[in-house]
Amino acid sequence: MARAFITRDLRVGCLLVGIWIGISLGTMAWAQTRLAPPAATPNSPPAAHHHNDDTQNPAAAADVAADSPVLTIKGLCAHLTPTDRPPSDCQTVVTRAQFENLIDALHAGKDAQTKHHLAKAYPQFLMMAREAEQRGLDKQPRFEERLDFARLQILSQELMDQIEHEAAQVPEGDIEDYYQKNTGEFESAILERIVIPNRTQVKTQSNQGATPGMAAAEYSMTKEADLLHMQAAAGADFSELQVQAYNAAGVSGNNAAKPKLDKMRRRSLPPAHASVFDLKPGQVSLVISDATGLYIYKLDWKGIEPLDAVKNEISNTLRAQRVRKMIQSLEQPYTTEINERYFGTDTSGESN
Repeated sequence: MARAFITRDLRVGCLLVGIWIGISLGTMAWAQTRLAPPAATPNSPPAAHHHNDDTQNPAAAADVAADSPVLTIKGLCAHLTPTDRPPSDCQTVVTRAQFENLIDALHAGKDAQTKHHLAKAYPQFLMMAREAEQRGLDKQPRFEERLDFARLQILSQELMDQIEHEAAQVPEGDIEDYYQKNTGEFESAILERIVIPNRTQVKTQSNQGATPGMAAAEYSMTKEADLLHMQAAAGADFSELQVQAYNAAGVSGNNAAKPKLDKMRRRSLPPAHASVFDLKPGQVSLVISDATGLYIYKLDWKGIEPLDAVKNEISNTLRAQRVRKMIQSLEQPYTTEINERYFGTDTSGESN
């Protein structure tokens, strides 16, 4: 019984074109799948990379040998002309090694669900590609154009993968140097915060109207914020002050007072609030007002995170910088002129 194995089409340099795989594999675009005759006898499948990553496979799957079939598509033969009749025993076999090479090439997940989706979709693509070849669609100019463009996409992605791999090799010295030059980025603080609504929700005769009522409601909470600030500066408990703020605003429902903010960075706060990092431990901020409400902060602790705690963060930052620099160095020698008479004015907001 003959076996046909999936191999790369050297003419185009790849099997798969423009495929997108997610958990649902809801959308896929493949240009063309090529079938080639076996490079060896049925008992000696072509050599392939052996994958030892069995950590994501079920126990039974770990026992499947690299050259063992994992997909068998009966009736699908390689390189039949439109007039050929497929032999009754014709089939296409995909081994475990070949299937896992496909997963690697597509950057697909190795979880069981993704494998099942691909196992269902792949044979369908092979069968449809075979039918397309039978109809001569692979000889059409449009197919060649799409194939050429898909090749550019795949080569670009392969280059990006290589660039990202190279950029990820960040020297330890660069990490330490970045830490020393940007120590302020790693300043963190433990804060307490009182959140005061902009306006009271309590309905009174003074705030029944539209504009005058709203102004009165806002004025009422501004005065309340000033009172709360005086109490906070005098050492009052922020949890009790938060409850007082909610009561004054007439806020109902589950609004448990949670003024404590665990260790956080300056950039974690809204820009208008970041000045609280300039306080000394124990100090209370002025009332900060913005469109979301009124705020009072107290700084309990401030310090610089040690290098070991932020090493991965710095490495990721430097990796991204290195990627941008490498891409810019590749693009620098080239310029593109766009004929706006043909394309029209770009209204997308992007510029090249």
